[in-house]
Amino acid sequence: MKPAQLHKILIIQTAFIGDVVLATPLIEALHTEYPNAQIDFLLRKGNESLLINHPKINKVLIWNKKDNKIANLFKVISSIRKVKYDAVFNAQRFFSSGLITVLSGARYTTGFDKNPLSFAFGKSYKHEISVNVKQHETLRNLQLIGEFVEQAQRKIKLYPSKEDFNNTAKYKNETYIIIAASSVWFTKQFPMSKWVEFVISLNNSHKTFFIGGPNDRSQADEIINQSKASNCINLCGQLSMLESAALMQDAAMNYVNDSAPMHFASAMNAAVCAVFCSTVPAFGFGPVSDQEHIVEIEEELNCRPCGLHGKKACPEKHFKCAMDINNEQLLSVLN
Repeated sequence: MKPAQLHKILIIQTAFIGDVVLATPLIEALHTEYPNAQIDFLLRKGNESLLINHPKINKVLIWNKKDNKIANLFKVISSIRKVKYDAVFNAQRFFSSGLITVLSGARYTTGFDKNPLSFAFGKSYKHEISVNVKQHETLRNLQLIGEFVEQAQRKIKLYPSKEDFNNTAKYKNETYIIIAASSVWFTKQFPMSKWVEFVISLNNSHKTFFIGGPNDRSQADEIINQSKASNCINLCGQLSMLESAALMQDAAMNYVNDSAPMHFASAMNAAVCAVFCSTVPAFGFGPVSDQEHIVEIEEELNCRPCGLHGKKACPEKHFKCAMDINNEQLLSVLN
């Protein structure tokens, strides 16, 4: 039996950019089930622009983790308690989010069993990342609302504004592809030399945009310079996250690593080719677009995956999981 009507709902995901995007199916499903409910979303400072135009969110709450982290945590808890939420759904698996959940005062609280305070939640659910289970993170997240929403779909969705689309329209006057070449983690990142090889093999057949943050600009410049391609444009640091998503929507193909831009593509249901190096799609963080392609090494390596997240360097010193990916694998997905 489904619990009583929910009027005020809080979703918590204070991890990284991709984690926020992968939690958006909770927003979609809860809004469908409770169209008149107030749905708020708590995230970390720096990620708020992802949800700024979301038509199904009442308010984005921000926790500043960088400055006075603990003091700001209790300010967030205090403000949450004043709202008197009916339900808190916690998609984050660490102590701080567990504390927010437990002290929220909400009638219903759910989260994952990996959270150290899960014993104090109303209900907790298993969060298993395994190459054998192969469950997508969106489905793991949707467990949290299973008692409240029947047959929820894993619909990842972002909502760039009209202005975001207008600001990127000038780049869409011919067929183009996008490359998001960077990643925070070295072993999640397709090597620069391999991107250079790929761009050279395109032979200027497609206008190519590089997207990413300001720190990614020098790498994109180097790829463009080494490939000597005449139709590449470096947009790293020039687009907001939602502008990047708007541009990705109409690309002939988006070439990405196992990183946040992959999830932007899924959120826009855009064509995407995700290159997996040290990590594997079986962990459950792969793309979910209608036109999705996964590129990874064709042979099995005993050392792969070397961990759930990327590493700063290849533990085996050879980085074969990336270097042995064939350039033709990337070209074959491009019509």
